[in-house]
Amino acid sequence: MNDWIGRTVAWLTLGCVLTCFAVVLLRYAFDIGYPWMQELYVWQHAAVFMAGAGYTFLHRGHVNVDVLYGSMSERRRAWVDILGTLAFLFPWLAIIAVTSAPFVLSSWAVREASATANGMPALYLLKSLLWVFCALVFVQGLALIVRRGLFLAGHPIADRDEDRVTNEIL
Repeated sequence: MNDWIGRTVAWLTLGCVLTCFAVVLLRYAFDIGYPWMQELYVWQHAAVFMAGAGYTFLHRGHVNVDVLYGSMSERRRAWVDILGTLAFLFPWLAIIAVTSAPFVLSSWAVREASATANGMPALYLLKSLLWVFCALVFVQGLALIVRRGLFLAGHPIADRDEDRVTNEIL
């Protein structure tokens, strides 16, 4: 799931570049400005990072202390992955989801739009990406725990073939 979502939102980077190019071209070549277009590439940029976080986690692209982690045995790494996910990742996702709730819910309640005249409508959708981020990273964290738990239990899976194994689990 996260692999497909990540590959899909990656295309927004192209949209972000093209939108930014169009904003600059219209502004400096034709002296035309569209506030909604200027905000659009910020929204695209946010969507790439928020919806793409699970994809990055799937492919182990997030920060890791390789000096310690790299020298560990595979079993110890599996335990570090499981315990780190339970002790750090899940609590922080909960903190993000809970603390963002008032902002997201109040934005939905008033159907918040951009404060800029002629800006992007539906700002509440952008704020909802906080919850999308939490959900996608949580699901990927569960997949990691299951995958590493199966490895520790001696399940004959190719743990290093993370893409295939994770996609089978999800």
